[in-house]
Amino acid sequence: MFFLMLASAALVVSLLFNSLGAFSLYRFPDVYTRLHGATKCTTFGTIFIAIAVVFYAIAKLLESGENRFWVLIVHSLVAMMVLLVTNATGAHALARASHRSGLAPAKAVVDRLEESRSKGGGSQ
Repeated sequence: MFFLMLASAALVVSLLFNSLGAFSLYRFPDVYTRLHGATKCTTFGTIFIAIAVVFYAIAKLLESGENRFWVLIVHSLVAMMVLLVTNATGAHALARASHRSGLAPAKAVVDRLEESRSKGGGSQ
C-alpha cells in the first residue's frame, strides 16, 4: 500500500512538470526558451512516470512475488537512462540547427556562438 501511495505521488509530480512543459511551449517567446522549458520539464516529468512505474512494480512484486515485475523495474530504469541521454541530445541538436538557420533568440543581447564564428574560432 505504501509503494502505491508513492507511485500516486510520483504521478502527481509528473503531471505537474509535464503540464509546465506544455505551458512553456505556449508562453515562451522563441524556439530556444520553448525548447529549454519543454525539454527540462518533460524530462523531469517523464522520470517521475518511470519512478511511479517502479514503485507500482515493487508493490505488485511484494504482493505476488512474480518475476515479471523485476522485468518491469529493469525496463523502466533503462528507459529512464535512455531518456536522459536522448532528450538532452535532441534538444541540443534542435537548438544548434535553429541557430545555424539564422533564427536569433528573442531579446538576446549577447550571442557568443555567433561571435566565435565571426572571429573564426568556432566549429561548424
